[in-house]
Amino acid sequence: MVRDEWNGTAVLDGLTATAVAGDRGALTELLCRHDPLLRERLRGRIGRRFRASFEEDDVCQVTYMEAFLRIRKFQPEGEGSFLAWLVSIAENNIRDAVKALERDRRPPPNRRVSNIVGDESYECLFATLAGSHSTPSQRASREETKTLLERALTQLPPDYEKVVRLCDLQGMSGPDAARAIGRSAGAVHMVKARAHERLAEILGESGKYFSRGS
Repeated sequence: MVRDEWNGTAVLDGLTATAVAGDRGALTELLCRHDPLLRERLRGRIGRRFRASFEEDDVCQVTYMEAFLRIRKFQPEGEGSFLAWLVSIAENNIRDAVKALERDRRPPPNRRVSNIVGDESYECLFATLAGSHSTPSQRASREETKTLLERALTQLPPDYEKVVRLCDLQGMSGPDAARAIGRSAGAVHMVKARAHERLAEILGESGKYFSRGS
């Protein structure tokens, strides 16, 4: 009997190789086949006090967006490696959402929050990207910073760009941004974290302004 099951190793290996080569249809099918397995791995991973802020569906949606962005960098290492890759992305999303939600609930004492908007917000975002993900290798002027970020923002997926513009550039709070785009607060925090990573990578690709720390 020829093995042609949904989870057959040969079938999945072929799909994975095709997806890594850039076939979006193959990646879509691969994600559909792994969806039940990923959800099984995520069961119980969202703490009870955070379930009102985001759900398993939120985690999966952001994880799959990341898979489409990063599939060409995935390196198969045997059976189960694709699932392990998805789980690691999902767990990272959960960690970032929980950290941000805890930060929202317990703001630093004696600290007054003031929203920074306008051109100064681009400088703050640039500094955040440098401080969180990369090492600044050259200082940019205010006008140049805005131009660089605007160019980089257009290279993000629409949801990523929208969240950065609302939260980082317009000073909108996580809950307000969530209501504006019809997503959960936790999903907004996940998207924002992934968007910041992607922006830092885009800005670092020229090697001029950001470089990865060792």
